[in-house]
Amino acid sequence: MRIAFLTAFLLLATAPLLAQVPNKPPPLVQFSGVVVTDSLVPVPFARIVVRNTYRSTMSDVYGFFSFVAQEGDTLLFNAVGFKRSQYVVPTDLGEEKFSMIHVMTQDTIMLEQFVVTPWPSREQFRDAFLNLDLPDDDYQLAMKNLSPAEMVQRMENLPPDAYQSFHYAMAADQTKLYYAGGTPTINLFNPIAWAQFVQAWQNGAFKKKDKKP
Repeated sequence: MRIAFLTAFLLLATAPLLAQVPNKPPPLVQFSGVVVTDSLVPVPFARIVVRNTYRSTMSDVYGFFSFVAQEGDTLLFNAVGFKRSQYVVPTDLGEEKFSMIHVMTQDTIMLEQFVVTPWPSREQFRDAFLNLDLPDDDYQLAMKNLSPAEMVQRMENLPPDAYQSFHYAMAADQTKLYYAGGTPTINLFNPIAWAQFVQAWQNGAFKKKDKKP
């Protein structure tokens, strides 16, 4: 009887002390993974958030992510054009590192066709189009601008654009580097230069022009 009384007294005395012991937090895990689609294509810039916390990260252009999480955390995956999904970090891993491949499903939303016209109805648009009075001079001018010969002539007289200027500058630099420290080329033995000279001669580029009085 005395032993049972002492045991009950000790239990009652130590109960508050046991209640004051803080709960041990879950172990930390270096959580890494890759976010991909159903076709194993990386999902860039997908956001991974730990539920009910402010801890989050984002995948890179290759879909890879890595951050510190706790065992039992619920991770929410969110990306533009994909359905939201979640994943629970397993418990009792026994290791400080954990990796996975998370597959996200594409979320396609089909919008209805919407046609914008300056007329309230199709009938008014049809009447306006059929009653369109296009002057003949404007039509002839438009057809002249669209003629293949006119467009070729305009293209030949256009100055080089940014890409052509860059290509020419890079070609000139490569030529300088190729012939650096050597003898420069002589167009006297260049067959292309001779062909251009003969063509210019046949076109009369070297004929003496009469001076106007």
